[in-house]
Amino acid sequence: MAKLKEKKYYVVWVGRKPGVYDNWAACKAQVDKQTGAKYKSFATEAEATQAYADGWQQHVHPSAATLKREHELLTANPPVQEALAVDAACSGNPGVMEYRGVLVQNRQEIFHMKFPEGTNNIGEFLAIVHGLSVLKQKNCPWIIYSDSKIAISWVSQKQCKTKLQPNAKNAALLDMVRRAEAWLRANTYTTEIRKWLTPVWGEIPADFGRK
Repeated sequence: MAKLKEKKYYVVWVGRKPGVYDNWAACKAQVDKQTGAKYKSFATEAEATQAYADGWQQHVHPSAATLKREHELLTANPPVQEALAVDAACSGNPGVMEYRGVLVQNRQEIFHMKFPEGTNNIGEFLAIVHGLSVLKQKNCPWIIYSDSKIAISWVSQKQCKTKLQPNAKNAALLDMVRRAEAWLRANTYTTEIRKWLTPVWGEIPADFGRK
């Protein structure tokens, strides 16, 4: 008797239409002939849904040869100077949190926010959204650099997936999170968000220098 083929679920992080698909044909339609497409199969729908929320960086691992080539290319191509770099710092988890955005070319600070209680991931998320808003208001074509894979993933999903429990101390921060999520849902933007490559370029210009 022929063995039944196990059903798989497919996650498309980067493709024509990102999402979770329950068959290979639907997945292939999103990634076929798409340069840089990111996708992977999972055994259950729950695993696929969680993986989609995690972001491709946690599940798609390039080969050693690809990593070597990327390192060579990045070493030969330094970061763009006409760009906004964002970063966050947190004293404790949760703890006093602040984030800021600076110009890559001269380290000039463009914005700086501080809150009595938050997490680093929330700060990284808000910093990117703040940067997107500033660049859109100024109609500026610059890119944004962030060193946080999690925050970049959250922004792409238009949702800050923090587990921080609300209280009087973080009320203003969580209100800003809700406003940031609403801004992402209501606005379109052409700004490119790129991962800052710390191992190659050193600390991101917006770093607070507290490591």
